[in-house]
Amino acid sequence: MNAEMWGLVMVVIGLFFVVSAWLKSDFFIYRMFVARSKILWRDKVHTFLLLSGVVIILVGVLMASGLL
Repeated sequence: MNAEMWGLVMVVIGLFFVVSAWLKSDFFIYRMFVARSKILWRDKVHTFLLLSGVVIILVGVLMASGLL
């Protein structure tokens, strides 16, 4: 896969993080990330994952546009 395709994949993953964190989803994969991150972030885990999703989206957009 080329960098543009990987960028689009990263955008989709970032959107998953943002939507799941916003809704505090009970989806199994998201709950695994929450359990892993809760060790360090405690009650701010959803905020951390939301911001992580935004960063992943930004990097994905840069990759998809060929700037990174």
